[in-house]
Amino acid sequence: MTTNNKPNRLAVEKSPYLLQHAYNPVDWYAWGPDAFAKAKADNKPIFLSIGYSTCHWCHVMERESFEDREVAELLNREYVAIKVDREERPDIDQLYMAACQAMTGSGGWPLTILMTPDQEPFFAGTYLPKRQTMGRFGLMELLTQLSRKWSSGRGEITGIAAQIRAQLEQARNQPASGQWNAGLPKQAFETFASIFDEDDGGFGGAPKFPTPHNLSLLMAYGARADEPEALRMAEETLDAMWRGGLYDHIGFGFARYSTDTRWLVPHFEKMLYDNALLAVAYTEAYQRTGSFIYSQVTDQIFTYVSRDMTSPEGGFFSAEDADSEGVEGKFYVWTPDEVKEVLGEQAAQRFNYVYDITEEGNFEGRSIPNRIESALSEASERFGVSVEELEAELEESREKLFEARARRVHPHKDDKILTAWNGLMIAAFALAAKAFGVPEYADRAASAAQFIQKKLTGENGRLLARYREGEAAIGGFLDDYAFLIWGLNELYEATLDPEWLEWAQSLADDMIRLYGDEEQGGFFFTAADSERLLIRMKETFDGALPSGNSVAARQLLKLFQLTGEHRYREWAHRTLDGLSSQAASYPSAHTMMLMAGLSAQSSGPDVVITGDRSDLMTALMISEAQQAYLPHGSIIFVPDGEEGEAMRKRWPHLADKRPVDGKPSAYVCRDFTCHAPVMDAAALEAELK
Repeated sequence: MTTNNKPNRLAVEKSPYLLQHAYNPVDWYAWGPDAFAKAKADNKPIFLSIGYSTCHWCHVMERESFEDREVAELLNREYVAIKVDREERPDIDQLYMAACQAMTGSGGWPLTILMTPDQEPFFAGTYLPKRQTMGRFGLMELLTQLSRKWSSGRGEITGIAAQIRAQLEQARNQPASGQWNAGLPKQAFETFASIFDEDDGGFGGAPKFPTPHNLSLLMAYGARADEPEALRMAEETLDAMWRGGLYDHIGFGFARYSTDTRWLVPHFEKMLYDNALLAVAYTEAYQRTGSFIYSQVTDQIFTYVSRDMTSPEGGFFSAEDADSEGVEGKFYVWTPDEVKEVLGEQAAQRFNYVYDITEEGNFEGRSIPNRIESALSEASERFGVSVEELEAELEESREKLFEARARRVHPHKDDKILTAWNGLMIAAFALAAKAFGVPEYADRAASAAQFIQKKLTGENGRLLARYREGEAAIGGFLDDYAFLIWGLNELYEATLDPEWLEWAQSLADDMIRLYGDEEQGGFFFTAADSERLLIRMKETFDGALPSGNSVAARQLLKLFQLTGEHRYREWAHRTLDGLSSQAASYPSAHTMMLMAGLSAQSSGPDVVITGDRSDLMTALMISEAQQAYLPHGSIIFVPDGEEGEAMRKRWPHLADKRPVDGKPSAYVCRDFTCHAPVMDAAALEAELK
């Protein structure tokens, strides 16, 4: 991606996205004081372009415009151009995406903003071609017209900028509504039921995003309200997603979204956060149903992440591109002849039949492997082999095709390590370690947590947001704290090592101090002492990622259950109350917040197990609690001896939880009422059900 042999200022950056633009003829600045000083000194407007390294349309706009000398000459002459990696600076992206949505009613990436030297936006858009085409305004026309308006008199521009700033201020400063509405989860369920796709799973039309926390809410609400329809919608969606081309049937892992209603044709980029949240949802589905396929899909996600998305130091990389060799999806698609060349005639015939690889193809003349229409029972009958024999052969064929695909040109990998997204994957591995009884998952989660502790934690204990090539930088945001607390809470319950719980508490205390809104409740996205942007934003929307506020509320409730510290529950309730008007305006877009609301409404069961860790019955009771579906519950273990006494001293709510008659004992509490202790795993299983 270069048309200029001379590097620009971005060549010294660490962001893979900024480095992709380091040889553009555009005289790019990174976000910072130098750019704003230049704009003010030269009295020029700012051209702000926000994207990320695996963004397909960002690549298109670069090829069409930012590598083009005519565009570069206009930008360099009339504007100060700034590039921002939205994954490194989600605070900047969040602010100007809100401006784009206020001005246009929609948003996306690349995000294109024109703004004053004081950072006030007066134009917002997304992808723009170089010249006007197919009804879409062209970048050259836009830049020319607005530079003339800037030079000839700015009344209109400054008026627009002031109006947009006022709108953003008004949205940010909505008064606290006072009380959480316990009926919102039911409203969200009814919305999902009204738009559920009975044919293909998922909700609404194309494009379809996984949004796994929507499915987590449906499963939790279904269990709480005894509503089987909620679980059915979640299951059918989970089944449809893994069967479709959204799932990489050769190398595993999920793509970002489906461009069609059938989950067949993905936008091929793979994001760490999608795969983390999907692993959580499939694990929860296994806990709810016991269905083997959900455990298999979860394990395959982890195979992909461990193989392709894990650094030698233990952290998790961010994303893989949709494009290779400049073509979207080229790495992932097949023809029947390509499969035959690898597998031979008979195995290829069977694989192509099961995975829908045909001469006509299902994507631009080639085929995306999928299982939308195929059933192994039907295929085994067709080919005269048992289902077990067919499964074994298909797996052997998949491995051979994976090896062959590995010799292709791979998509670009964004190898920066983000604290927030790593927190989500730590949570996913740890939850699965509990549900499936696989210690290796907990080891993987612990390795990533230790990486963050060593590499992304400052001397003052403050989190940093990004690590790449030995450099940790950028002060943490709310998501870094909230998502990592989630991971540590799950990791404590998976390992029962109190050091993880103590770190989670320390982070929660910092999160409240640095991000908490004492007046309105909830949390700001940026810390009190961080860089001051135009507006200090407070995000509540649970989109592709759940909001930091939603995760913070839910995990603070969890910390209250684990530690007995009332301040965590108070902050969670203040968050829910303070943001309830936003949730009430669109319940189905605040599903993680509704999960927190369900926990606040009726928490538990909280399980306290105490005894000798080496005792078989202790281990059996711990396993029983860890494998149970407890979306609003908690698990804590108090061992015998000095360690247990230290825990009782640190967390006084454990003081009376002791072995009965010297036997391992489990205490189950719901809504501040504890039942009589039980002394065996079967009794604990019955108590939890």
